[in-house]
Amino acid sequence: MDGFAENEGVIVLAATNRPDVLDKALLRAGRFDRQIVVGLPDVKAREQILEVHSRKKHFAEDIDLKIIAKNTSGFAGADLENVLNEAALLAARRNLNKIGMKEIEDAMVKVTMGPEKKTKVRSEKENKLVAYHEAGHAVVSHFLETQDPVHQISIVPRGMAGGYTMYRPTEDKSFMSKTEMEENIVSLLGGRVAEALILQDISTGASNDIERATKIARSMVTKYGMSEKIGAIMLGGNQEEVFLGRDLAQSKEYSEETAAIIDEETKRIVDTGYNRARQILSDNIDKLHQVAIILLEKEKIEADEFEAIFGQ
Repeated sequence: MDGFAENEGVIVLAATNRPDVLDKALLRAGRFDRQIVVGLPDVKAREQILEVHSRKKHFAEDIDLKIIAKNTSGFAGADLENVLNEAALLAARRNLNKIGMKEIEDAMVKVTMGPEKKTKVRSEKENKLVAYHEAGHAVVSHFLETQDPVHQISIVPRGMAGGYTMYRPTEDKSFMSKTEMEENIVSLLGGRVAEALILQDISTGASNDIERATKIARSMVTKYGMSEKIGAIMLGGNQEEVFLGRDLAQSKEYSEETAAIIDEETKRIVDTGYNRARQILSDNIDKLHQVAIILLEKEKIEADEFEAIFGQ
């Protein structure tokens, strides 16, 4: 940072995970000589991070750090350390001398979704609702080309979730296409559609799915220029949550007529995704029933067993 004599040998360092709320005076040219952006590690960096944190840990012969690095797309360095530590704890609890791939995979789920709540008692009706909800996500995603393959489905509560469908990323991604965003919305709405189709009712369990789908659709319209009616312009600026130093009263940058079009386009994108999810599940209702029945019996389905249902 400037303001120091050249011969004093003082180096000023600063770090933040919210550069958007810093005073502009700190960011102007000449203040800090170097600005280093530290993003999420790529597959090679994850492998190197795993090598560091795997020292002094005893692994089984089936452990391959390259495979673990490939399956942990989006994990930060702290997450990777946490996975190996959790895997070591699981191995100890299971009276194992070495950490196996099973412990690594269970640790990845725990780090991502939170600990299991096996003591939570649910009614048969709730279990059926969760089973069909998660089966809906999985079956819809299976028929969407841009979506990652299903890794695990469970109706055992974890963290704040009553159940979950986990996907295994096949590659690191820096960008998302319009088609991929549209299919993300279809996948997210698969659970709500399954509830409506099978149970003839809907629940509050889809609230987070709807929130995420709506956020994607609105971003497509206002941020990424993916609406033909709006065009390739950005509306509303940065609409992230209010934080330190941020003005609560941000002025609206567009008219009421434009706001109505934004709402209309957002609803159109979400409705299109909902109808596509309904069509996929209606055409594959037998697969939906099969997945839900297995979930009610076993509580969990792994990737191989899920894919076998569609290979019949």
